[in-house]
Amino acid sequence: MMKLKLCTYGNPVLREPAAPVAEITGKLKSLAEGMFEVMYAKKGLGLAAQQVGQTVQVCVIDVPPEADMDKQGGARLNPGVAMPLVMFNPALVEKRGSNNGSEGCLSVPELYAPVLRAEEVTVEYVDLAGERRRLTARGMLARAIQHEMDHLDGVLFVDRMSAIKKISLAGTLRRMKREMEERLGLGACPKGKY
Repeated sequence: MMKLKLCTYGNPVLREPAAPVAEITGKLKSLAEGMFEVMYAKKGLGLAAQQVGQTVQVCVIDVPPEADMDKQGGARLNPGVAMPLVMFNPALVEKRGSNNGSEGCLSVPELYAPVLRAEEVTVEYVDLAGERRRLTARGMLARAIQHEMDHLDGVLFVDRMSAIKKISLAGTLRRMKREMEERLGLGACPKGKY
């Protein structure tokens, strides 16, 4: 298995739309496994292929039980959803309600901002076994799915922040982009094909 590197803000691969997956191959399964390693090492809840330099439609998500509640100690919002999830070619079928919650991203480290997302989503995707699945998710899982699907379209959570928040973070984002451009010259987050 190849060692994957996390791509951060300013890397052009984060803005590239992902290509659909035609067939679940051993290489793609290995990619998903490597994505989990990166995600867990960075203590994230989700990761999309662009975040490790790949432009294929796959994302991984693992929302722990304690983050799958509407309030601390409450009932699980998605008790029937087995974690972790690997989603190839995810497509949003339906969304309901809205929630303006704080969001961050492993590729935009140390920044958090309120982002308006649907409270509940229904998504269709292909799993690791190549089976077509349909899933309805609420709360944090719904937010994570929408966030990772945005990545697959080349959209970052900073694109969804309010105009005022974007202005307040403009200097930080410029600095992050400049630092990534300097690191790209050193081979940071090489782009690959699957």
